[in-house]
Amino acid sequence: MAKFGIKVAAVVAVSAAFFTACSTPATPAASGSEAASSAPGAKTYKIGVTFPILDQFLQKVADGITAEAKAKGADVTIVAADEKTDVQVGQVENFISQKVDAIIVIPVDTDAAGTMTQKAQDAKIPLVYVNRKPSDIPETVPYVGSDSLVSGTLEMTQLATLAGGKGNVVVLQGDPANEAAVLRTKGCVDVVAKNPGMKITKTATGMWQREKGQSVMENWLQSGEEINVVCANNDEMALGAINAIKAAKKTLGKDGILVGGVDATSDALAALKAGDLATTVFQDAKGQGGGGVDAALTLISGGTVPAYVDVPYQLVTLENMADFAGK
Repeated sequence: MAKFGIKVAAVVAVSAAFFTACSTPATPAASGSEAASSAPGAKTYKIGVTFPILDQFLQKVADGITAEAKAKGADVTIVAADEKTDVQVGQVENFISQKVDAIIVIPVDTDAAGTMTQKAQDAKIPLVYVNRKPSDIPETVPYVGSDSLVSGTLEMTQLATLAGGKGNVVVLQGDPANEAAVLRTKGCVDVVAKNPGMKITKTATGMWQREKGQSVMENWLQSGEEINVVCANNDEMALGAINAIKAAKKTLGKDGILVGGVDATSDALAALKAGDLATTVFQDAKGQGGGGVDAALTLISGGTVPAYVDVPYQLVTLENMADFAGK
């Protein structure tokens, strides 16, 4: 099991957050999520965070969590579950036994998060889901993330424009058990359906991973069937597809195969600049992580958080990519 622990113990004064607290202005929670007070003896809240893995993108979410926790004087422990649901459930159980003040979960399997939700609720510990939305989540448990349907739609719309609304499209899907993979794929399918000159010829899962995306693409290319566009659910699989295309000595770009992704990772931006990647969609990883901490602290202080805290996606092209460098 991969494990990454971060401890932040600084105590600072808290500024207002964008969540609304139930208490009156005279109470400590009035300004929103308050982790600690600068007054002597103020409590430092403890938050346990479990990730499925810490890949290039999710590490940015972790960085956002760490930065916001430090700014708000919270003590955060981050672990990763090696993409194993049972391991993640065990990590939540450990947090409960440690009597943390709140738990943040980026679920391994969005269809199997109910057990963790129930355990946290039974222990009366505030719970926040980030980045991956469980398929069955109570209204009282907030989700901080982005609308994955929008990302797939933005990506495929740009690819369709670059392709002139024509060509064979293949879809590299993430883990089908994840809501993000389902909705991003739907976005791609919906856009293709609006372009009579395009059709989806193949769909397969690369499980969010570069190596698996490359393997799937290699098999598709070996079939000999013409491929004009690759709509990948994330940048890692898109970069894997690009590796396969290059190895097969095929042309990338408008005169060859157009490849798109989602996340706007540093590797993806480099591929975009090089002309290998046609487009990507920026997912504000640090914004999601920081928003998750704010939501957790608001719940700890007795405040309320919307059921869905939206962190918008943005299309990234060669023309505006400089705006997303380092984010």
